[in-house]
Amino acid sequence: MNRKIKKTFTYLILICISVIMVGPFLWLLLSSLLPNTNVYDFPYNVKLQSFSISNFTGVFEFVDFGSYIWNTVLISGASVFLNALIASMTAYPLAKLNFKGKDILFTIIISAMIIPSTAAMVVNYLTITKLGLSDSYLGVILPTSVTIFNIFNMRQAFLNIPDSIRESGRMDGASELRIFFSLIMPMVKPSIAVVVLFQFMASWNDFLWPMIVLNSTNKYPLSAALTMLNGQFAYNFGWVAAGTVLSILPTLFIFVLTQDMFVDGVSGANKG
Repeated sequence: MNRKIKKTFTYLILICISVIMVGPFLWLLLSSLLPNTNVYDFPYNVKLQSFSISNFTGVFEFVDFGSYIWNTVLISGASVFLNALIASMTAYPLAKLNFKGKDILFTIIISAMIIPSTAAMVVNYLTITKLGLSDSYLGVILPTSVTIFNIFNMRQAFLNIPDSIRESGRMDGASELRIFFSLIMPMVKPSIAVVVLFQFMASWNDFLWPMIVLNSTNKYPLSAALTMLNGQFAYNFGWVAAGTVLSILPTLFIFVLTQDMFVDGVSGANKG
């Protein structure tokens, strides 16, 4: 009996937490589907005939939403690809190869995590400006192409792979690069999924760095465009809510596609 009571109590707590977490998104979704509604009059007087997609059509009518989405896909896609590639190729030798100073190098890399993001942003901006990459997509992408957390996550994944896999590749005459791409990388797909999801979310939702680097508003990603939209159409929160909902959907879609590998990747990293 006590076990059933504990189980019921646990489920009630989890349900309450879920409602608290999902509540803001539901409020945002209702605000986007209920035009001419005061967002502060919550709970809304919801009727079936009150629902409309006019806020969504209004966003596409007055804002070049398609262009902002393309900018975001370009920036996020390049950032995810470079981050996964660089994190993997950096973590592999730190996990599997033996060379002098490996532990010291890894300690230095991890120690860089204590640097505040604002301080790194100043250095990145000065570097991008000196390279002549300001107001360019490349200037936005390059500083996000390396993430220390992703390097750490991939290193933990590589540590879980038996050395016998590499030895079997060597016996077949494969080079270290061939072993890495053909044997090792397919075995760490869950960890790659973690890198992809985390980096995609970070890049998709980042608005401050693109607004600092880009001077042309037509090059803005979606998050920066929504910030601008919030300033221009603050009187019509329905449009802002509709744009925000549209910006959230790709992240949810990516998570649904990678959720199984994501859970395996996180658990594998924790084991390492």
